[in-house]
Amino acid sequence: MPESINLQHGSGGEKMTELLNNLIFKNLGNEILNKKHDGAFLELSGRLAFSSDSFVVSPIFFKGGNIGELAVFGTVNDISMCGAEPKYLSLSFIIEEGFAMEDFEKIIHSIKLATEKAGVQIVTGDTKVVERGKGDKIYINTSGIGVTYDNAKIGIEYIKPNQTIIINRDIASHGMAIMSEREGLKFDSEILSDTKNLNFEVKKLIENFGAKIHFLRDATRGGLASVLNEITSESNLGIHLFEEKILVQRQVKSACELLGLDPMYVANEGTFLCVCDNEIADEVLEILQRVNHNASKIGHITEEHAGKVIMESAFGGKRVVNPLIGEQLPRIC
Repeated sequence: MPESINLQHGSGGEKMTELLNNLIFKNLGNEILNKKHDGAFLELSGRLAFSSDSFVVSPIFFKGGNIGELAVFGTVNDISMCGAEPKYLSLSFIIEEGFAMEDFEKIIHSIKLATEKAGVQIVTGDTKVVERGKGDKIYINTSGIGVTYDNAKIGIEYIKPNQTIIINRDIASHGMAIMSEREGLKFDSEILSDTKNLNFEVKKLIENFGAKIHFLRDATRGGLASVLNEITSESNLGIHLFEEKILVQRQVKSACELLGLDPMYVANEGTFLCVCDNEIADEVLEILQRVNHNASKIGHITEEHAGKVIMESAFGGKRVVNPLIGEQLPRIC
């Protein structure tokens, strides 16, 4: 294999075939993908969930992950938040001419490991190469299909007053992992991205509680604050939060303070919130804490202050958590 990607690798000719056979099919091949058709033939039954996402993160390698596994887990998680079991993904690359072949191999290997970890298959895809200077190393698009669980009823329309809001872990690790890499920040403890697949945690919740789980959403771009404001805006209900219940790792908090950022608005990639009936909240929390001890009940839905997110401090002070205005952290995922 050559040392770098060139335009011939996206031309549809011999060099492209060589790239696909030696890297893509060799590492990601399965019964469906290996047919090498223009699309995939799938056997599925039930109500389907479909999602698509593109990934332009910079840098492409960061502490705790890289653009490859981010692309897999990002779409796996979006399908999971629909109350569905992810099954199949498409995988498409736009690669800049001159991109190091060694780095491309690392990305393919991480995609292979991520699909194995999440229990999904790559079944179709595409590869394009653009001229040097017309892209920025590599962009990835993934789309996914999953089958919704029979007993799942997920949607903002099911959110009602007095339901409990639970988060599965501490916040802001991914955004600060990216920013500390960009800015060359050093801390006593490394900041690692929270990039991970969430499908098995969601499956456990749906299996145990079914329609008593009303809403699921991963807090990616715009962070936790953006998801909460989406809920209040779409439901015309209010949210009451308890600040001390929203956990932030010490080094992440330090990085946020250094850069003048509020962790509530910082992106995550393995963090999701769940809105559930109050009667099952303790059981939901127990299940999530088996995976991450920082899972927490952070607040509840209320008829008061409709359309607003209010956060109460440990001292009883209250403030409005407003929607994010503008772009806080570009190219974070």
